Amino acid sequence: MVRVVFIHPDLGIGGAERAVVDAALALKSRGHEVEFVTSHHDPSHCFQETKDGRLKVTVAGDWLPRKVFNRFYALCAYIRMIYVAAYLVFFSSIRYDLIFCDQISACLPILKLKSAKVIFYCHFPDLLLTQRKTFWKRMYRAPIDFIEETTTGMADCILVNSKFTASVFHETFTRLRQIEPEVLYPIPDFSAFDLPVDAPDASLMPLGVKTTFLSINRYERKKNIPLAIKAFGKLMEKRPKADACLIIAGGYDSRVAENVEHHDELVSLCKSLQLDQRVTFLRSFSDAQKRTLLKHSTCLIYTPDREHFGIVPIEAMYMRCPVIAIRSGGPLETIGDTETGFLCSPDNEEEMAAAMLQFVEDPDLSSTLGEAGRSRVTNMFSFVNFTNKLDSIVQYLTTGLD
Repeated sequence: MVRVVFIHPDLGIGGAERAVVDAALALKSRGHEVEFVTSHHDPSHCFQETKDGRLKVTVAGDWLPRKVFNRFYALCAYIRMIYVAAYLVFFSSIRYDLIFCDQISACLPILKLKSAKVIFYCHFPDLLLTQRKTFWKRMYRAPIDFIEETTTGMADCILVNSKFTASVFHETFTRLRQIEPEVLYPIPDFSAFDLPVDAPDASLMPLGVKTTFLSINRYERKKNIPLAIKAFGKLMEKRPKADACLIIAGGYDSRVAENVEHHDELVSLCKSLQLDQRVTFLRSFSDAQKRTLLKHSTCLIYTPDREHFGIVPIEAMYMRCPVIAIRSGGPLETIGDTETGFLCSPDNEEEMAAAMLQFVEDPDLSSTLGEAGRSRVTNMFSFVNFTNKLDSIVQYLTTGLD
């Protein structure tokens, strides 16, 4: 039995959060002791496992600012995570053998002060997630980028979420080329998707529509959600009488300005394209509602470009929902083009609309590709495989044995 502590910046709802929650559940299933320390955890905006007692969560440093003068988000995130690490190492009574840290590596020097081993899960290099258009932004980011690369190399083991991210890791962190990250696909515990599926109701999705397209992403601009709306608009231009609708569902936090602003932008886009009667917006939803959406939708539209991995397509295929995605990043590893869905060129609404049209014209296509998707997921990506690999890494780091 290994005592594992997960430290995470903000234990809310998102792909990164889902990945570490699943990692904790995987290790717990093998008899290890696991718990979380985070700078923020809102019981009204988190995954069920972190509030129902299955995973213990301790909050430290939530009083620290997230931003200063509506700027310096990265710096504030670094300070909050460093505080969490200091709390764990110097002030808490938590006993641990291994620390699982993700997203922000700046706290690793503090974590390494104790003898415990440290795993760092690099979902994607942070320095690639922001632009540096001004001199002052470049000056601000320079020390942060240096710290990220230097401290990432201090981990005893570096995990990445796909082969694509591993290649980006080597391209980005040129001083760490001697390090070979381990690929650990962030696979959910599919038992949550094996629970009974509720029938849809009008508050969740339009009823009686022949073809329902679904987009699930956080309300963030980098998720490229406008592409789904524009492609749907092109589809309706081609088939104006098609009995079809689009549901835009995603994580939404009113505390996050981008979530609020982008939701308003998407609503305005639908109105400008005269699609507001055919497009439904959902701001956050429960796990049960997610199962219903995936089960009763014709196809998932997944729009992020160069996405690190993308857990939603995996969940969709497990629920026998085909996927149309961008031909880049993680979907290249997870989706079988023309077998479990379709891969389209980035920012090409015409090509995506053509893929969507196939589902409108062939009512049986969703079922055929959906069955193939379920088989692909169960064969290639499973919670058992995920658990086996993560457990072997933990055992090797703590005992030296595979």
